[in-house]
Amino acid sequence: MSQVFFFLHMIGTLALGFYLVLPFILGRTAKLSAPAKEGTLSAIGGFNRFAQYGLVIQLLTGGYMMTKGEYSVPWMIIVVVLLLAMFALGGIISKPLRLASEGMRENRDVSSYTGKIRTLSSLLMVTLVLMVFFMVYNQII
Repeated sequence: MSQVFFFLHMIGTLALGFYLVLPFILGRTAKLSAPAKEGTLSAIGGFNRFAQYGLVIQLLTGGYMMTKGEYSVPWMIIVVVLLLAMFALGGIISKPLRLASEGMRENRDVSSYTGKIRTLSSLLMVTLVLMVFFMVYNQII
């Protein structure tokens, strides 16, 4: 049974891979036309929702595997805080994504929203890299 949970955990990890490439995708949107930017922001919103489902899978399968393994309490606290930070940042980024997409449709200036999206996406990437670090090196703490 634990192999099934590990497999599902890896599927959830693949869904989170979107957060690793998101800052690079957003860096290229400045050169796009307005309709292309709107479509890109809409697609990013859909992929963000998909990654949020991946986070739920990570929470459920990782929680189960933590109960079956022998991990240090500080490591478990760090991992849970990082997971919650990813949930929060992924949820927070959805509003500027939605508002920027709506603003693009109405031909408004959306530079403030895109700045927030870039900042939040960078924070998400850093949080995910930290999470992967602590998953790989779980014996350090």
